[in-house]
Amino acid sequence: MAIRASRRWQAASVLALAAIGAAACGGGAGGGGGGGGSSSKTVTVAVVANPDITQMEQLISNFEKQNPGIKVKFDTLPENQERSEIQKDISTNGGLYDVVMISNYETPIWAKNGWLDNLSTKFINSDSSYDVSDLLPPIANSLSYNGGLYSVPFYGESSMLYYRTSMLKAAGITLPQHPTWAQVAAAAAKLNKPGKVAGICLRGENGWGENLATLDTVINTYGGSWYNTSWQPQLTSPATESAVNFYVNLVKKDGEPGAANDGFTELLTLYEQNKCAMWYDSTVAAGSISAVPSVFKDTSYAFAPTEKTPASGWLYTWSLGIPKDSANQANAWKFVSWATSKPYLQLVGQKLGWAQVPPGSRTSTYTNPNYAKAASAFASVTEQSINSVNQAKATVPKVPYVGIQFVDIPQFEDLGTSVSNQIAGAIAGSESVSQALQASQQDAVPVGQAQK
Repeated sequence: MAIRASRRWQAASVLALAAIGAAACGGGAGGGGGGGGSSSKTVTVAVVANPDITQMEQLISNFEKQNPGIKVKFDTLPENQERSEIQKDISTNGGLYDVVMISNYETPIWAKNGWLDNLSTKFINSDSSYDVSDLLPPIANSLSYNGGLYSVPFYGESSMLYYRTSMLKAAGITLPQHPTWAQVAAAAAKLNKPGKVAGICLRGENGWGENLATLDTVINTYGGSWYNTSWQPQLTSPATESAVNFYVNLVKKDGEPGAANDGFTELLTLYEQNKCAMWYDSTVAAGSISAVPSVFKDTSYAFAPTEKTPASGWLYTWSLGIPKDSANQANAWKFVSWATSKPYLQLVGQKLGWAQVPPGSRTSTYTNPNYAKAASAFASVTEQSINSVNQAKATVPKVPYVGIQFVDIPQFEDLGTSVSNQIAGAIAGSESVSQALQASQQDAVPVGQAQK
């Protein structure tokens, strides 16, 4: 997923704390009604380390001018560590954080557990300036539980194919806007120049938000799935095995060297260094690429490649929620509403450049003429990809779960991590795809049984 990531985002990473004294702003996002609160003026926010958060830190002084005295302290963490830290705190009522950055995987599960405030009833319904109707429907739906929003999107994403226009032209390759994986693989074989340019760059790094984010979309469009309707694992089914073999062989044959160590961040760097002819990853990377003019001018965009399904992009969002155990909820909502508001997006565009605006959260972003001009090369593909996603119908066979690059059950975090380790091993060559999937199948059995 992704992830402007963090994207991404790892277990052995060292904790990076950036405490930013800041204040907060209204800029059109109301202070919100309701909400518990103490007299504390410090709002402690757990966030994932990625470029959009860096932007927020640069702009937080604007929030301060509108809300004198409120301080925002960011605890900035690698993705996997951030997930672990905040879940440990929120599940034990630790009260360390007033705001947590979570995804559409955690939000419904944590809402069901009673760990998060219902933002709709507590704040949004009495804050007309927030304009909740402007949120992109698939993103808002993915953050809802029993009709209420339990977190609101900072940015949203799907996935798409990036490719270097000049490299494909020189090789005599033309890709359609809706390519198949067979077409992409054929192009990668012609484009690959070992030691110089990879035909295609793909995530291989372990982590369910890393290599599984991309691989799961391939599994889905090849007709595979995690479980059947009886919660029996399908990781060794012919369709799933075919998809995984395709992915692993593609990255080993025509992908970047050392792919088992590469996640979003590493691949973004490689692409910007002219070392990837094609790259399949999160739509949010487009904003980062736009900051490198020579690469941006030479980049074209296509929808996520398919095989048996009409579309195959993922759906992911980094969002902001307020833990129920926060003693500073009123000020927390002031920050949350500012950071996810239309005025904040306007501020990013004006101060940092319109192509840098956090994408995929609001419809108004895509009707803003300034953004439409700056992001004309990729905005339409991004918006269409997100709006065409259906988390409940992402696979060819019927399945008992919701999710595209994850399974919406609490046990998936551990299961996904385990399976991603096996996939990274197959990419590194320490085990075969068959061995990796056999081990993954065994790990998935008790998880499936627990759902019955």
